[in-house]
Amino acid sequence: MILLIFIFILSAFLGFELIAKVPSQLHTPLMSGSNAISGITIVGALIAAGTEGGPVGTTLGVLAVIFATVNVVGGYLVTDRMLAMFKGKKK
Repeated sequence: MILLIFIFILSAFLGFELIAKVPSQLHTPLMSGSNAISGITIVGALIAAGTEGGPVGTTLGVLAVIFATVNVVGGYLVTDRMLAMFKGKKK
C-alpha cells in the first residue's frame, strides 16, 4: 500500500513538472494525446463496472466511467477552443 501511495505522489509531481515546462504551441497536441489515454481509461472503467465485485465495486466502476467520460468530453472541448484561437477572424 505504501508503494502505491509513493507511486501516486511521484507520478503527480512528475506530471505537474512536465506539463509546466511545455511550450504553449504544444499544448493542443498534448491534449489530444491525453484524450486518447482517457478513452482507454473509459474502457478500463467499463470493465471494472461490469465485473463481479459486489455493489461497492460496481459503484466505484460506474463512478470511474462517469469521471473518465467527463474528462474526455472536457478535454475535447478545451482542445476545440484552443484550436479556435489559432483561426483567423472571419470577415
